[in-house]
Amino acid sequence: MTALARFPLSSRHLRQVGAVLPGLALTLAIALGALFLHERLGVGALSPLLLSIVTGIVIGNLVPLPGVLLPGIAFSMKRLLRLGVILLGLQLTLAQVAELGVSGIAIVVVTLVATFVVTRRVGAWLGVSRPLSELIAAGTAVCGASAVLATDLVSRARDEEVAYAIACVTIFGTLSMLLYPLLAVPLDLGQVAYGLWSGATIHEVAQVVAAAFQVGDEAGHTGTIAKLARVVLLAPLVFSLAFMRRGDGAGASAGRPPLPWFVLGFLAMVGLNSAVELPRGLLDDARLATTLLLSLALAAMGLETRLARLRAEGLRPLALGGFAWLFVSGLGLALVLALTTP
Repeated sequence: MTALARFPLSSRHLRQVGAVLPGLALTLAIALGALFLHERLGVGALSPLLLSIVTGIVIGNLVPLPGVLLPGIAFSMKRLLRLGVILLGLQLTLAQVAELGVSGIAIVVVTLVATFVVTRRVGAWLGVSRPLSELIAAGTAVCGASAVLATDLVSRARDEEVAYAIACVTIFGTLSMLLYPLLAVPLDLGQVAYGLWSGATIHEVAQVVAAAFQVGDEAGHTGTIAKLARVVLLAPLVFSLAFMRRGDGAGASAGRPPLPWFVLGFLAMVGLNSAVELPRGLLDDARLATTLLLSLALAAMGLETRLARLRAEGLRPLALGGFAWLFVSGLGLALVLALTTP
């Protein structure tokens, strides 16, 4: 007896799979196209995640989407997003984080926590919605678009708010990528200090790599490790945010925000990669799969984003993103100078 015969698919399951396929095929095509363009263009700022959401927005606003696509779009935006965040854990180990030492870890933790807390409060003062403030705060403090996506599973922001937050972290992260190498000499930063500053404050992993390695291999290595240490902190940040929102009754009209159990999967992958030396080929495949899954989710979000509603958000969220960028850059630099200068 075959495995398929032992576990037969019911007609309901077949209908569910069939309903998902059209929309999934569209988001997959967008994500694969973004990966292809990223490889051909070779520009770190134009990540597959950014290209996916931009392509989705263009298609979603130019072409009316038939209803048959909606189940697959929703599947990409929810189920595949969680899987992508889980696999993100295979990109780092606890041993890598330990390489930073006590002062390096302190710089990363203090910068991340302070940036997130202060950005949320300034967002409230500016009149930016709480979900959008949280997305901009997480994207700036932790790891760009990936953190925005993970945080949104708790914050439950509108698609337009997610798109706006990703635009903010992309714009200001790119500015850091371009400006930081020019500041290394005037600021008299050694390679380790510069790497720590880059890794603790620049938004996306690719942006950190591009900025840090321009100064030297030691700076690039230190910057990459510091950035991965921030990614580890994504898990406790999202869990803390979920418990806070459940405790204060946020989103009561739509039910309490769910506990982000997918974060446990993320931590399990970090633990596995820390305890077992996994084959390099497997890790490379997992990294590609993570990028593809997150690109699928962003393509889906782009397809459901309407530019008219995006424009309605105004300039206040952009001002918040700019403030968060200046805050994280300045605080990170101050801590690096205070804790690493002989």
